Amino acid sequence: MDRSVLEGDPHSVIEGMAIAAYAIGANQGYVYIRAEYPLAVKRLKNAINQAKEYGLLGENIFGTNFSFDLEIRLGAGAFVCGEETALLASIEGYRGEPRTKPPFPANKGLWGKPTIINNVETFANIAPIMLRGAKWFRSLGTEKSPGTKVFALAGKVNNVGLVEVPMGTTLREVIFDIGGGIRDNKKFKAVQTGGPSGGCIPAEYLDTPIDFDTLTALGSMMGSGGMIVMDENTCMPDVAKFYLEFSVEESCGKCTPCRIGNVRLLETLDKITSGRATMEDLERMKILGKTIKDSALCGLGQTSPNPILSTMYYFKDEYEAHVLDKTCPAGVCKNLITYKIDKDKCVGCTACARVCPVEAISGSIKNPHEIDQEVCIKCGACYATCRFGAIEKI
Repeated sequence: MDRSVLEGDPHSVIEGMAIAAYAIGANQGYVYIRAEYPLAVKRLKNAINQAKEYGLLGENIFGTNFSFDLEIRLGAGAFVCGEETALLASIEGYRGEPRTKPPFPANKGLWGKPTIINNVETFANIAPIMLRGAKWFRSLGTEKSPGTKVFALAGKVNNVGLVEVPMGTTLREVIFDIGGGIRDNKKFKAVQTGGPSGGCIPAEYLDTPIDFDTLTALGSMMGSGGMIVMDENTCMPDVAKFYLEFSVEESCGKCTPCRIGNVRLLETLDKITSGRATMEDLERMKILGKTIKDSALCGLGQTSPNPILSTMYYFKDEYEAHVLDKTCPAGVCKNLITYKIDKDKCVGCTACARVCPVEAISGSIKNPHEIDQEVCIKCGACYATCRFGAIEKI
């Protein structure tokens, strides 16, 4: 969302930052942007140069005693630098690690000076609010969450892309009216909001209005504005594992709860998705997740257990199926899947045998084939190749 704003209308951000600087008496601003967004960097540089040419940035703006300048600082794309103190450390040239608060950045921030930190989307909203007034802005959205919000709608939905809606719009309206419903007419299962650290919300809450408080109450959050839709073929323990892998990779390692606790959570999820876990593992994982939320240093660690805790709460039966029955109801977890050939449907075309990388399939031409379960590595190549629906995934 931020990249789109910087690519499409960088002047809105520059103007918003200049207004904010005038309001608090600042004379220097920084735009922190990941180096992987070269087009956004290029257009922002052009916009800053244009603003300087027109006297909108620099010394004595519009002949007043107000001066304000902007610099671009490139980041390496570290997720933890979304935390304000880690972001400040990165701008200063240090490793992107958060620090304890207080002191808060508003008192002692960049190079020890009072600093405000806001999102690109926030700064882009300032100029329209100044022009139309706060009453206009509050006429959109809800009482506690006024205005609009941009979401990156993705996943198993027909219409993907950036969506701007008033706060209070329901999940159903975004997913089914704007998003066009679930791809291939499959059943909606869950939606994750807030990026990798957000929780998964099930179908029973589709009519929930989207705002900060409601999403938090459901075990998720607004976060970066990501909205990933999942269908009936999604395995929730596998989803939790996917997001936790990201959090473990992006952890700066400064605090013990995040550095070690999340690794232990990931190890347990690996046991669950491979059919090696026990019910005691589930209980320990729940306790550990809550402990990490309460004790981690920054927002990364404090929210990283959200995908686990929310899926365990709303999709408890799936976790129990993995642990007690050693099955994956969605047919996703490789170690819990068995591929079998229906002899009544198999025509002996040999297509499955030809694509099997370990030669686990045997049989002669025009005769039913068979899979050797001891040799099969469950790669699914045969399942994807069969044109007659003869191979079943159990």
